[in-house]
Amino acid sequence: MFQTRTHTGILAATGLAVLLAGCSSAPDLTVTEPPPPTDPRDRRVEEIGSVFGPDGLVLFGGERAPEPGSGIGVNSFLWRASLDTVAFMPVASADPFGGVILTDWYQPSPASDERFKLNIFILDRQLRADGVRVAVFRQVRQRGEWVDADAGAGTANTLEETILTRARELRVISQQQ
Repeated sequence: MFQTRTHTGILAATGLAVLLAGCSSAPDLTVTEPPPPTDPRDRRVEEIGSVFGPDGLVLFGGERAPEPGSGIGVNSFLWRASLDTVAFMPVASADPFGGVILTDWYQPSPASDERFKLNIFILDRQLRADGVRVAVFRQVRQRGEWVDADAGAGTANTLEETILTRARELRVISQQQ
């Protein structure tokens, strides 16, 4: 019995000594370099600094994504011009990083039997003619219910041209300042 307690005490003391040795007050400040890569793919990452190449990850042939905190993810003139153009309509959702503006249904007057909704997509970080797309939805009231109707062939194109014209104006104003 005495021998078992002694062995248990010795084991406990040894465990405590090992734990205390790990809590040394003098930290080891030795810096070791990682071993050189052996896989050729690892060397490529070392040479160019990124798995995705020197320009980072590029999707769909577009430009690099903006750095965090660098502003919106689409052309700022197109974004502002889009918001200015649909300022009379209630905006349901606006995503400046994805370049999507969705309006809620807009009824020109309470007595009107038609209403409109717009989806605006800004497709580029540059001010280009093909950098904005507009989808127009129209409904008419028939027998007290809203029914989908044709918005007209040129309505979306007219809105796109209005947005592009306003974006060009905003660019000229910004260059004058």
